[in-house]
Amino acid sequence: MSELYSNATKFYIDGKWVTPASTAELDVLNPATEEVVTRIAMGGKSDADLAVAAAKAAFPAWSATSREERLALLEAALEIYKRRFADLAATVTAEMGAPATWAAQAQVPSGFAHLYQAIEILREYKFEEVRGTTMLLREPAGVCALITPWNWPLNQVMCKVAPALATGCTMVLKPSEVAPLSAILVAEILDEAGVPAGVFNLVQGDGPGVGSVLSAHPDVDMVSFTGSTRAGIQVSKSAADTVKKVSLELGGKSANIVLPDADLATAAKGAVSACFGNTGQSCNATTRLLVQADQHDELVALIKDAAGNFATGDPQSTETVLGPLVSKTQFDRVQALIQAGLDEGAEAVVGGLGLPDGLDKGYFVRPTVFVGVRPEMRIAREEIFGPVLSVITYEDEEDAIAIANDSDYGLSGAVQSADPARAFKVASRIRTGMVGLNGAGPDFGAPFGGYKQSGNGREWGQLGFDEFTEIKAVMGYHPA
Repeated sequence: MSELYSNATKFYIDGKWVTPASTAELDVLNPATEEVVTRIAMGGKSDADLAVAAAKAAFPAWSATSREERLALLEAALEIYKRRFADLAATVTAEMGAPATWAAQAQVPSGFAHLYQAIEILREYKFEEVRGTTMLLREPAGVCALITPWNWPLNQVMCKVAPALATGCTMVLKPSEVAPLSAILVAEILDEAGVPAGVFNLVQGDGPGVGSVLSAHPDVDMVSFTGSTRAGIQVSKSAADTVKKVSLELGGKSANIVLPDADLATAAKGAVSACFGNTGQSCNATTRLLVQADQHDELVALIKDAAGNFATGDPQSTETVLGPLVSKTQFDRVQALIQAGLDEGAEAVVGGLGLPDGLDKGYFVRPTVFVGVRPEMRIAREEIFGPVLSVITYEDEEDAIAIANDSDYGLSGAVQSADPARAFKVASRIRTGMVGLNGAGPDFGAPFGGYKQSGNGREWGQLGFDEFTEIKAVMGYHPA
């Protein structure tokens, strides 16, 4: 497969694939086999500086382009993305372990969806709006540093790159060094689509070597970061000295409230899917399942049955639903938190410690369901980022809402009820940026982001466009 990655030891800067200033390289491992897929170059300050300079030089011309010119670029990129679908799917499977079926049905389509949405929004987006005698202008934020994670690589790259291009920004993308290969293909797609030199730049590297340089860079006007809360805090600190715009999409510990009138069989299936999907490696996964105490045993029995449908194994097999975790670091963290749950008195009624049966290599974990979980336990408070579900009982609706809100995070949530009005009322009291009612899936036109330590920005849809703009008020405006 390495022939796909002929540009892996180069960076895309100023419209060209260039040899990095740094000579450092890093193995990209397939987490299912623990074998090397290929090696990537690891950049440093000189590489980041060069990319920022290219983006800064390209900004005046690109920011002045018309809506039609930007649409033409995005439409061309969409067509090439479709043509390279198979390459993208194979790459996501190789670099972060997504089962081939999941890569083709979820991972790659998510990037496509953001490109498509950007095109549709750009057709009608209001860069100018008159309010009384004031003209409000939405102007491109400038040079943007885009720092993306490994868990949904194409989703996170495209939900930043597409609106940044559409609003007239120029950018430097630093993808996660753990799963960097799909970003290389994105750079190739944009290059073939005709992105002007310097508008889009790609530099590989880690947080200290490249991410912190971009965050602190005086010529970067905005940082859009997705990752852990810990890393997001460091980005904010690095950016503070230059008072640049910072948009953060961080961790989560989301609650799924099953109200007493909900259909328990449906709620059980949805709860397992919402936690275990992407092998639990989603920031918006609902990993706390809240059930009224007298319905606990019935719901847990249904959950155990539903969990049996999540086969773990070779990502290339069509029977596989859950692949490996992305790295040994993640494997060790998830194992440590499962152990913490056991040590603190929770019971694993599904899964537990160690590798799944029949697997002796790869970073696979046993999908796990804990019962007897108290809200103060580590597994109920820390983001695990693996297929680990904690079942917590509540006494009444007020208690459920209080438990759901008792978290440092506030990214997502869910409510299950036979009464849509009741579900909405409960959802309106949960302190999170998103809530899904009765199994509602993602809406690529809706804003994605959270409260509290889950971040301070919004991605996706029109509000995702707004993130990449600055507002100028021109007073005394009178139309000609």
